[in-house]
Amino acid sequence: MSEDLIPDLGDLEREVMQLVWSKGAVTAEDVRAAVAKPLKESTIRTVLKRLEDKGFVGHTVEGRTFVYRASESRERVAAKAVKRIVDWFCEGSVDEVLVGMVDSSMLGKKQIDLLAKKIDAAKKGKG
Repeated sequence: MSEDLIPDLGDLEREVMQLVWSKGAVTAEDVRAAVAKPLKESTIRTVLKRLEDKGFVGHTVEGRTFVYRASESRERVAAKAVKRIVDWFCEGSVDEVLVGMVDSSMLGKKQIDLLAKKIDAAKKGKG
């Protein structure tokens, strides 16, 4: 998946990705049984193929069954999506985004403290 471009996902694609991330490995039948609305297996296979084309999943073949796994973790994909937003709206300024999140009460003291600890640990790890 390109660092610069993260394809947008439709509602069904997002639902399927949440399932893939939570289960680790899924078949089209697993997905069909778990999605909110009843869909044909062929529809699910099409969605999985689209996700594979976009770089979100890859597959292996076990017997005659395709088994799909996420190409990257949910956290990594989320970080790329946030980077795109930061680049588009804030000219690459993460500080501006974080200050905006604090100012709009999206981040509370607990989250800010957690971020501060992670930043401190990252600094120590690189030092």
